[in-house]
Amino acid sequence: MTGNALDQLAIATIRTLSIDAVQQAKSGHPGTPMALAPLVYAIWNRVMRFDPKDPIWPNRDRFVLSNGHASMLLWSVLHLSGTHAVNAEYERLGEPSVTLDDIRRFRQLDSRTPGHPEYHWVSGVEATTGPLGQGIATSVGMAIARSWLAERYNREDFALFDYDIYAVCGDGCLMEGVGSEAASLAGHLGLENLCWIYDNNRITIEGPTSLAFTEDVAGRFRAYRWNVLQVADANDLAAIEEALGRFRKTRGRPTLIVLDSHIGYGSPHKIDTAAAHGEPLGEEEVRLAKRAYGWPEDASFLVPDGVREHFDAGIGARGAEAWQRWESLFDAYRERFPELAAEIEQMQRRELPAGWDADLPSFPPDARGLAGRDASGRVLNALARRVPWLLGGSADLGPSNRTTLTFPGAGDFGAESPGGRNLHFGVREHAMAAIVNGLSLSKLRAFGATFAIFSDYARPALRLSAMMELPTVLVLTHDAMGDGEDGPTHQPVEQLISLRAIPGLVVLRPADANEVVEAYRYVLQLRHRPAVVMLSRQPLPTFDRRRYAPAAGLARGAYVMADAPDGQPELVLIASGSEVCLVVAAHEELAARGIRSRVVSMPSWEIFEQQPEAYRQEVLPAQPAARIAVEQGSTLGWERYVGAGGLVIGMKTFGASAPLKDLQRRFGFEPERIVAAATGLLGRK
Repeated sequence: MTGNALDQLAIATIRTLSIDAVQQAKSGHPGTPMALAPLVYAIWNRVMRFDPKDPIWPNRDRFVLSNGHASMLLWSVLHLSGTHAVNAEYERLGEPSVTLDDIRRFRQLDSRTPGHPEYHWVSGVEATTGPLGQGIATSVGMAIARSWLAERYNREDFALFDYDIYAVCGDGCLMEGVGSEAASLAGHLGLENLCWIYDNNRITIEGPTSLAFTEDVAGRFRAYRWNVLQVADANDLAAIEEALGRFRKTRGRPTLIVLDSHIGYGSPHKIDTAAAHGEPLGEEEVRLAKRAYGWPEDASFLVPDGVREHFDAGIGARGAEAWQRWESLFDAYRERFPELAAEIEQMQRRELPAGWDADLPSFPPDARGLAGRDASGRVLNALARRVPWLLGGSADLGPSNRTTLTFPGAGDFGAESPGGRNLHFGVREHAMAAIVNGLSLSKLRAFGATFAIFSDYARPALRLSAMMELPTVLVLTHDAMGDGEDGPTHQPVEQLISLRAIPGLVVLRPADANEVVEAYRYVLQLRHRPAVVMLSRQPLPTFDRRRYAPAAGLARGAYVMADAPDGQPELVLIASGSEVCLVVAAHEELAARGIRSRVVSMPSWEIFEQQPEAYRQEVLPAQPAARIAVEQGSTLGWERYVGAGGLVIGMKTFGASAPLKDLQRRFGFEPERIVAAATGLLGRK
């Protein structure tokens, strides 16, 4: 069989595996895999540097399927290329990532072929995608990471990092705002290692794109400073490969390839209604489509002889050769640059260098104290000096978030300075969070920052951080009413509880500067969980830890900070963040009145819930039943800690525009109000 015939046989195999899997699942999107099979075949078997035997080697090209509903494209090529599985500890298992049986169980419980690509669970998947726009935005983080890695580690004759990133997207990805945010930044940064391929099929779920989308996409991307190429026929392998070759030769700007396609290509109706709407074709349409491909009409999940061998001879041989060259190069690099090589190996294993926390500050007692954001800035700088691959930035709020790395050599990341550690995301919170995911997927330790209220804009990508089990960090300042005069549009109320609701996300709200230190000490050691650090704008007293419990208690989520002299309190006061100083003051006043109380600092519900029951009972015993929780946010959820007989002092409305002290008085966040609530709860005067 000639090479061209084998190409077409392989493409038809991808198409028919996709058709059969969707038909058997009675669920899914067959149309886009049918149309894009030639593109994905060309990228994988003709162009990409990817070793199926080692799908996590550092210099592999990345492939991101942003229109994740077409996941059968990915499951097909992972199976046909013989990609091997890797576990969570980065051990190569020597077994297939996706078997034919997995494809038969497409979209079924516990199968390795879910409805949308899922990173961490299926080797060869570079990012979890599905919410449209997320994949392409994440790919921008991958491209930034490659530029940064090349600048730090490449040396003359040692091009350790020179990989490319390919992201396939559709109309939905380009309609979603996050895609526009990310494209704008990618063009500004001149990310020449990034290629998006736009499936211009002119149809969405509701019908033709002309219903809602008539813009000049190519013109928009030229305005973003992208290199824009056009391929008029999605079945023209030579034209696709030529465009991909032109991308690899382009310097100083990312590339968008506009690929004109017909969804459901090969079906008698060309643009097939079922294919476009995410439904199986139906038995009759399946037979007609297979007939159009010259395929046995009654065959299901057929992989003809020679197809796997054709992939072995293509991506298999090319990837193995590229991997071997890189391994030999890295061995020589290790001899010449042992310290840099050690950094790369630690980074790839998500380990931290020795002495990473040696410079963390310790803050002395101070009644006036320090704002959480100011303490955070000092801690981030101390950590970044010791962890060279820790980098990040803010959504145009660096001076307010205090996230700027100021030590010598930190610098700003840019088109002309790709080694900088400070990233300037612009006013793009959604893209920022997705880009941080891309950086983390590239094994860098990355953080983003904004005001707590704008976490709503970052939430979709943050949710995917948790789903992918990435150790990203989102620094959220202005976490309560410290905004004061900015008013309710900038004062978070429901944000804290909504972040706590994301499974797998660690939310930390430290009470003083030393708890900020311990928050970062905890966060930096996470390997598979993202974290949010909520910080105050206003100064908070730095507690005298000789009088109160050490801030290291933060590592258990909640701890007894102050207690009744005999350890038998009548009342438990619980708070997080800026409200801890209020309950400490109330505790002291209650003690002066002869009322025994306990203060529990609870910076993290998630960490506390992971502690042994004995510890949780020690901190919050069943008795006393009298409990008060204080937090400048929604009261939702606190009932689990205060019980039926307790009280929650929190927010049940939005805030207001006024100085902080006036707001605290209006909404009851004052020690005397807490004391009054406590005495009332106890029936005391």
